[in-house]
Order: sequence, then C-alpha cells, then structure tokens
Amino acid sequence: MGLVKEITAQHEWETFVGSLPKSTLLVIFFHAPWAAPCAQMAKVIEALASDYAAKEDSPPTSWVSINAEELSDVSEIYDVVAVPYVVLQRNDQVLEAVSGSNASALRKAIETHAPLNSTAAATATATTTANDKSGTTGGGEEVGKNEEVLSPEEELNKRLTGLVNAAPVMLFMKGTPSEPKCGFSRQLVNILRERSVKYGFFNILADDDVRQGLKKFADWPTYPQLWVSGELVGGLDIVKEELEKDPDFFKNFSVPSQNGAAAA
Repeated sequence: MGLVKEITAQHEWETFVGSLPKSTLLVIFFHAPWAAPCAQMAKVIEALASDYAAKEDSPPTSWVSINAEELSDVSEIYDVVAVPYVVLQRNDQVLEAVSGSNASALRKAIETHAPLNSTAAATATATTTANDKSGTTGGGEEVGKNEEVLSPEEELNKRLTGLVNAAPVMLFMKGTPSEPKCGFSRQLVNILRERSVKYGFFNILADDDVRQGLKKFADWPTYPQLWVSGELVGGLDIVKEELEKDPDFFKNFSVPSQNGAAAA
C-alpha cells in the first residue's frame, strides 16, 4: 500500500510502535481480505497518507495496515469486532476509532487530531471524494453529497445491512472463533472449520446495539446466527439440518486447505 506499512507479525508490530516518536499520530487500519468495503477503505487510507506526506509542514503521522484475522492478538487489544476498522493513536493512547467504510468520518477524525492547513485539507477532501466515487461498497458512502438524515433505527438497519453482507458467509456469535463464549457458537465455528469455509464473524457481546438490533432485523431471537450471501440461514440446529439435507451446502464457500489445515 505504498505509504501505508503492512504489519504481518506480532514482534514487527511491537517494534514499530515502540520506535514511534511520542508526537506522531499513528493511524491503524484493520482489514480482512474477504471484506469488500476494506478494499475501498484502503484507497481512502492511501490517499490521506499521500496528502500528509506531500506537505512538508504537515503534522507527523504514521500509517499501518493490519490483517485483523492474521494478527488476532493485536485486534483483541483494540476490540476489533468488524472490519474495516481504523484506530487513531498517539503516545500509546487511543484517541478515536472509526468503524465501517465511512471516508468522510475518517478524514474528519484524522484532521481533528493532526490538523492540515487549509490548502492541504482541501486537497484531502478532493482526493477522498474522488476515491469514494470510484465505486460502491457495502457500508460506504460518497463524500460531497447532501447526506440523508436517518433516524437511529434507520442508521442501525443500514449498519446491519452492511454487516450481514460483509462476507459471503457471516457468523454472528458470542465471542470470537479463537475464544467462543458459548457452546453453540463453538460448535458452529467447528462446523465451518471442518469444511474449510472462509467466513467473517462479528462478536455480538462487544456491541449491544448490534446484539439487540439484529434480533429484530433478522426476526431471529437467539445467537449464534449464520448468514449466507446476505440471507439468514439460522442458528446451529438449522445449519445442521441444512447439512443433513445437503452435505455440500457450504461447497461454494470452501477454500482449499493448506497442509491439511482447515481455513480459519
């Protein structure tokens, strides 16, 4: 990603953070390769990093990209439960976090904590607007248009629509795949792993708005919930029934295993 450094190992992350001057604003971009909104957000991040690098008098910033699944220990430090997710940090203190592919909110947050002069700010606005208009992704938005005012329920439903479509297979569970917080969630994770299914997940225990809102949105009162191609399949019992009827139910969503290991 050019100016945005890809961190691929825990020790690399620790060394990098430890070497930053205390005055530097660290922009941490958590992503996942299966999430389409992350690809669009990556372009926005790169454009913003370029704007800061182009100005000699711009505040000191550093930009990193982290695969939230591969570096789960780092993700857990920042309570990352969905991607894209961007954290702003200075001197080891989290200043703000932006969840989802909201380019205008991200730009505003970064400029709040590392103000550009008016000329640079105008350039950043133009650049991110152009990137937003280059394509549409789940949860994204175009900058520069008059935004529709939505009620809290409409905002939540918009967010939930983006979440259930964030990956072809989405698991809303209690806990994370590495640390499930209920037996049903653990069993569903095992079913997906045994079949090498590439899936996204959301820890509903970390966000009560999603936890309560998705019950109404899906008309399904319990967790875990499994969604495929934006449609609710159901809970553990329903998934087992689907597999009994069709053992190849997940065939289109499986990936080849490496060295006999199932996909995480």
